[in-house]
Amino acid sequence: MTIPTTPVPRVAFQGEFGAFSEMALRQQWPNGVEPIPSATFPEALARVLAGDVHYAIVPVENAIVGRVKVALDALEAVGDAVEVRAETRVPVHLCLLAPRGATLAELRDVHSHPVALAQCRIFFARHSWLVSTPHADTAGAARDVAAAGERTRGAVASAMAAERYGLEIIARHIEDVSANWTRFVVVSKRD
Repeated sequence: MTIPTTPVPRVAFQGEFGAFSEMALRQQWPNGVEPIPSATFPEALARVLAGDVHYAIVPVENAIVGRVKVALDALEAVGDAVEVRAETRVPVHLCLLAPRGATLAELRDVHSHPVALAQCRIFFARHSWLVSTPHADTAGAARDVAAAGERTRGAVASAMAAERYGLEIIARHIEDVSANWTRFVVVSKRD
């Protein structure tokens, strides 16, 4: 199904700017999109149902962890009120981020979305002093780490999040599977 590109669509996504969901919507609409961050998947879908946005983009499957249950539960909760209009698959390359000047040896607490942390089990096993701490989303973790500015706190997120929040990339491609990807669906209110 073709998705209209004019006017510039408003698209809700779960997370903060710099999230992989933002990467997905920018991939889906390379000629322009207005991304609308949402705290939760139900909030993103509620914005679609209220007519505040044209679409929501929701991750439904990841190459490493499989089904994204919390997102699928949110889609199931709205049922036939929305329809899938398109899908896109985004390569997921996770980075360890920290405030400028921090080193891997200094880090202790690493924050990120539980799904992202689960995709980096081998990295955490090799660096056993790092404690993984769940956060609502990858980019939000990066934003909070940047705001705190503590050299012992890091985040697992995208290179885009590092750039957006002024963090240093301590390690790249820390995901367990190099061919990691997440499949997203684009949904709109059913006509």
